[in-house]
Formats: sequence, C-alpha cells, structure tokens
Amino acid sequence: MTADTEAPLAARVLDVLLREDYGGIRRFVRDSSLELPGRSVRLLQARPVFLAELVVDPGQDLKLSDVFQVVRTVADPRDDTVAFERECLDALAAVKLHDDARPAVHRRLARIPDELRTGPGTFYETLAAYNDHPVHPTGRGRAGLSMADLSRYAPEFAPSFPLRWASVRAPVLTGTLPEWWPVPSDVGLSSADALFPVHPLAARQVQEHPGATLAPEPFLRVGPTLSMRTVAVLGTPLVHLKMPLPTSTLGLRNRRTIMPGTLPDGALVERILRQVLLHEPALPVLLADEQTFGHANDPLLAYLVRRFPPETARAHIVPVAALLAEAPGGGYVIERWDLEDLFGTYLSALFAWNVTLFRYGIALEAHQQNVALVLDDTSPSRLLIKDNDGALIDPSRLRDRVAPSPATDPRDLIDRRMTTDDPDALARVFVTITLHLCAGALAAGLAERGLLPWRTGLTMIRERLDGALGPDDAFLRSRTLDADTLPGKAMVTAGTLVDKARTGAADINKHYGPPGPNYLRDATCC
Repeated sequence: MTADTEAPLAARVLDVLLREDYGGIRRFVRDSSLELPGRSVRLLQARPVFLAELVVDPGQDLKLSDVFQVVRTVADPRDDTVAFERECLDALAAVKLHDDARPAVHRRLARIPDELRTGPGTFYETLAAYNDHPVHPTGRGRAGLSMADLSRYAPEFAPSFPLRWASVRAPVLTGTLPEWWPVPSDVGLSSADALFPVHPLAARQVQEHPGATLAPEPFLRVGPTLSMRTVAVLGTPLVHLKMPLPTSTLGLRNRRTIMPGTLPDGALVERILRQVLLHEPALPVLLADEQTFGHANDPLLAYLVRRFPPETARAHIVPVAALLAEAPGGGYVIERWDLEDLFGTYLSALFAWNVTLFRYGIALEAHQQNVALVLDDTSPSRLLIKDNDGALIDPSRLRDRVAPSPATDPRDLIDRRMTTDDPDALARVFVTITLHLCAGALAAGLAERGLLPWRTGLTMIRERLDGALGPDDAFLRSRTLDADTLPGKAMVTAGTLVDKARTGAADINKHYGPPGPNYLRDATCC
C-alpha cells in the first residue's frame, strides 16, 4: 500500500480527532502545529473554512502508525483504541481494493446504455460507493468482512447475487408482499411459517439461529445499493429489500443489523411525512413506501420491502452521495447536467423541505445516502426521501400544525429517543445533517474538484436558506445564518473510541463534539 493511499487517510483521521477534540487533543496545538511527545504534525489554516479552522497538512509523510501514536498519547485507558486501529486499517485496505477495482468497474458501467441507468437501480449507487464519507474518515471500511466478502457483495464492485431465504417462526408481518415473493418450494422447503430474505453474508448466523430454518436453495437475484444491506431487486426496478448485515460501518458501534423497533418507527415517520405533504403539496418531494416489513424480535431476523413511486421509473435517481463521484468515461456525475443550475435547484428543494419540516417539529436524519435527486426531461427536479427511522420529532409542535390520527401519532414511536421537546435538539439535527452533510459538504466537494468556487457555492447556500426561512423562523435563523458557531458530530469518538456510558450519548448518531466555525458567515473565504 503506497503513501499516496495511506497519507491522505491518516490526515483525514487526525483532522477528525482534532475536530472532535478527542482526549483533549487540542491542548497540544501550538500555532501551526500539533506538538505531542515525540511527534510534531504540521497544521494549516483551512481553505475553505468548512467544519474546522485548522486542518492537518496533507503534504507531510503521515502514516496511520503516527495517528495511532497520537491516540495512545491522549486516550483514556478505557477507550477502545484496538478497535479504532483495526477500523483504520480496514479502511486503508478497502481504499486500496477500490483503487485496484475501479478501472474495470467503470469500464463495465460505461457500457450500460443511458436508458438502463434510470430508475432506483444500482448504477449511481455503485459510483457513489467510491467516494469517501463527507465527515467520517473510515467510512469505506466494513468491520468483520474480508476483502473477498467486499468483492462479492459490496456496491463498489457492482456485483449481482442470489438471496438466501429462511423460514421464520412466529414473526410480526406488516403490509402486502410483492407478487414475486417465493413460496417454500421455490427455496427447497416443503413448508414454511414465513419466508424472510437473508443476505448471503448473514446466512451462517441465521443457520445457527434457533428461531429460523435456512432454506437450501437461493432465490431472487439482487444488486447492492450504497448501504450494502439494502439491495435492488433485478428485473423489478421499483423495489429494494433491506436486510440485516453482520458488520459495522461509521464506527464499531454502528451495527448494520436491524433492531425490530426501527421498522415500525420508520413506517410511522413516513406516514407523518405524507401527512405533512398533504398540507404542503407544493413541496418538490417524493417518498419511498416503507410500510411492508417483517421481524422476529431479533436483529438478525428482519426485512423491509421498499417501494418507489412510479415517477422514478424513467428518471435518473441520483443519490446526493453520487453527485461528486467520478463518472465512467471521465468527469463527474453532476457534470451531466448544468452544474450551477442543478446545485441551486437542489438547494432550494432541500431547504424548502427541511425548513418546512422544522416548522412542524421534525428534523430528518436524511443524509447524502438517503436523499436522491429525481432528474428527468419532463418534470422539475424533485427530492426522493427514504429510510426515516432516525428522525427527531417534537410531538407538541407537530400537534399544533396537524391533528394526529391513530396512524400518525409520534407518541407511538417505540424508540423514545426519536421524540423531544427541545428546539435546540431539532436544530442540531438540521445543522449537522441538512446543512453540513447535504449542503456544505457538497459545496466544499465542488470547490475541491475545481467545479464551482467555494465563494459561489457558499453564496448559493446562504441565499437558498435565507429564502426558505420566513418571518416566523427566527429561531432556526438564529441557529444557522446568525449563529456564532455551528454544532458538529463526534462520530469517531462516540462510534468507536468511547462507550455510551462515558459519553452520555443516548444515541451515538446524535452525539456532538465542540462547535465549529459558522462558515455561512465567512465572507472572506476563497
């Protein structure tokens, strides 16, 4: 593995540790360097200023072993530094694997006719998988999976494979199954209580599970999406299946299994969002249908059938995570369209949707993977929203706007962490997800690639957000455009290094570190 691969990763990891002030590491910053016993690391003023004012100089010969030394210097003895080091090394191996595989995968994708790149398939998902996560430095790694596992099943290799199935006893089933759902004889069984799809990587664990019988025959060919545990059903373009996967991403504690309560909670939030859209029909938003699912009160025995609206069938469905991806044949995905016009239209839709939801007391954990652009030649650009089980809702504010029905009452959410009466909690989700990940990171990425100057992108964000905020949105304005600082997540600290008992984080995906600069107010940026 070359320094060309390792040094940038090491710099990104150390950037995040500084940003999160892990172990009080900032106390070792002296002017333009990080001075630790036996090690000095050069720092630079960030240009542009996005989430931090100081960043590690990527030009120095930095290795992961240097980062590990830094972590050991500041770590509490109770911190899981072993898991952190393994996570970094897994990410490094995955980056090298991606670099080797990308040319051949791109050649394959380049041969796909344009009309077959439409719909919610895997074309753009595969391209997005080669991009780093906007703020988590080891996002390409998947704990516990081998390089062979990744080659066979990860989206960046554009594979297809047949699903395994299991007969599951005493499940909870909701919704109507697709007509192609197998019967027992399709999977080599004489009878079954209920058939659950099983990812091949989870087959061994399911086979050993006392509540399930793994079927001997596979059935249904699928291809992985960016999340990997969600797959597109090949030949049925408007359906995805989500299944548990025995791995972790974005931190050791971020397991990719499916806790049973997340399925009814996500379905309930979707119904609430549909209720909002009935009151706000002008919003340019489409929702995936996530009302069909099954679970057996076990994180390894669950599934979700995700159905997409018919408007997506002939459109290019481009996850926000794919916009900055390299396109087969050269250039970047976003350059297929008029870049500045598309970015502006996207920002207008993004802020119109999320500011409106904030008025209803809702903040979505809808990041670059779960928000897609629906682009075709006959309709205005719209957002496609999926996977709503990480929302945060203020039931009182929602009730002030719409009368809840028995099917849309947020007080019925199983995960009580999804409700709050704290407007600052809602604002933190809005800033860290909608503003940082879906807007700021995209503008920074465009500037980094020389596609759009940071000043231009930042001005567009300011103007679109200002246009979405009305006279009654003073609170959200005070936490965004007019704020002295902006909150940031401490994803590495809470996701891997420090357990919840010590961070105090009820939800590791909503654990925050020190505030960062308000780049929205940076009028001097380049």
